[in-house]
Amino acid sequence: MKRFTPSEAVLSGDTADVYFARTLEILEKEGINPVATMEVFANRDGYICGIEEVTALLDRVLPADNRQVWALTDGEPMAAKEVTVRITAPYRSYGLYETAICGILAHSSGWVTAARQCVRAAGDIPITSFGARHIHPSVAGVMDYAAIVGGCKSCSSVAGARLAGIEPAGTMPHALIIVIGDTVEATLAFDKHMSPQVPRVSLVDTFRDEAEESLRVAVALGKRLTSVRLDTPSELGGVTVDLVKEVRAKLDQAGHGHVKIFASGGFTPERISYFKEKGAPVDGFGVGSYISGARPIDYTADLHQIDGRPIAKRGRIPGITANPRLKRVL
Repeated sequence: MKRFTPSEAVLSGDTADVYFARTLEILEKEGINPVATMEVFANRDGYICGIEEVTALLDRVLPADNRQVWALTDGEPMAAKEVTVRITAPYRSYGLYETAICGILAHSSGWVTAARQCVRAAGDIPITSFGARHIHPSVAGVMDYAAIVGGCKSCSSVAGARLAGIEPAGTMPHALIIVIGDTVEATLAFDKHMSPQVPRVSLVDTFRDEAEESLRVAVALGKRLTSVRLDTPSELGGVTVDLVKEVRAKLDQAGHGHVKIFASGGFTPERISYFKEKGAPVDGFGVGSYISGARPIDYTADLHQIDGRPIAKRGRIPGITANPRLKRVL
């Protein structure tokens, strides 16, 4: 299944550094188009993502009868300076897309690495990516896809879930509760109108104390209630270990042990680890800006061979760089 389709902006060169467009114009007018090998590497350790999207782009632009593309696989660990992608094809078929290739890999690898850090900290507790609201909508789906590759159980954006081949996950927004005017009434409306396949997860920090609201919705929905979500605003101290323990204790004491607790709001790997160390009974975490705001991992693309002749700029070793981990993708 092809997940990605290159946009017209990328294919046309609108997103490219202008000097690549000028280079292609010069080479075309000079009648120069050697078979060139370009290698792409990251500047620091991490995990790779964006390979499928880069492959879709290259499949569109490289000549089918004169191309080789070797790469790592989305989700694999990578070391700084390790060759992650190697392209051999007529240079003019792909030279315009160096900017896009590096950019796709840079952002996606940053996101997948951040997601992997959260997942590692959480252990067997599932993480859901909630970062779509923190980035430009044109890349929200790609970010959430990277989060899933990084080990998140699900994501909130429809586009990201579609790319990952899963169902999007979400609870309810404060807006629904505020418009209806009561947490229980909003949760009952959700239960009335949403498909039975959608988990009933009630947000319980809008109007009243979280433990009180949790008990109210648990009584109203009974066994239909899957979870309560704690998303206490920072103005009130945010979600704390003690708050989670209080909600869990009161739900259990009232006979609602089946109701799980989902926590969101400013979670990082360090904060997730702290909650686990303190024994906070959290059944799932929502992570937003730590993943969506991850620092991109810079990538560099270098030409290493022209018509079979080893060559490179100063500071690089001419010729193909061996990496037995690469697999041929085109």
